[in-house]
Amino acid sequence: MRPSGLFRLLAFIFVLITSLVFIRSYISLSTKTIRLPRWLADPPSKKTRVVKVKCDLSKPCPDNFFAFKILSGAANVVGPSICFEDHMIMSPVKDNVGRGLNIALVNGTTGKVLSQASFDMYSGDPALLVKFLKAVPEDVLVLVASYDDPGTKMNDELRTLFSNLGSSYAKQLGFRDSWVFLGARDISNKSPFEQYLKNTPDTNKYEGWPELLELEGCVPRKVF
Repeated sequence: MRPSGLFRLLAFIFVLITSLVFIRSYISLSTKTIRLPRWLADPPSKKTRVVKVKCDLSKPCPDNFFAFKILSGAANVVGPSICFEDHMIMSPVKDNVGRGLNIALVNGTTGKVLSQASFDMYSGDPALLVKFLKAVPEDVLVLVASYDDPGTKMNDELRTLFSNLGSSYAKQLGFRDSWVFLGARDISNKSPFEQYLKNTPDTNKYEGWPELLELEGCVPRKVF
């Protein structure tokens, strides 16, 4: 073999071996995990504490406060709901609401639900509601939500009983008005937890009824 041929052969073998070594090194490098220095790496993510807000309030209540949310009915189609401390006491889903006034009684110290009932204020007997309200003990919270018509059978005795619970609007509650309220017996001042909308044809959201009302808040233990 000529020297020139031998030189070309050796050069080819050298290039081949060099290429194989380069390829092997590249493959080895590409399979390794590149770790950044600790000071360059992203800081470890802190676990976010998810705070459950009772009754889906817009913000949580302070300690020693009860969370509540009351929704009136929407016309005569969707029933009202009453939630207290994340417990849905009355709602259309629970199928325990009715036309008129829907009322839940809750112990103002423990937050325990004592009873709930609905009273037909269009064709029912108002004496049943009078008896119910007169039996409400002290230190018991009274949560009220209207549905359809809360006012047709509202007499003077009932208006006085609700006023004694802290209502500012019971004396004007009328046919198909919307009303939500939280009060208690013999309070010194009017309750801050109340909303009212009069049935007015020119401003009603629904045909024949005002829009539904939503009342939410935080009521302290033994508030009254």
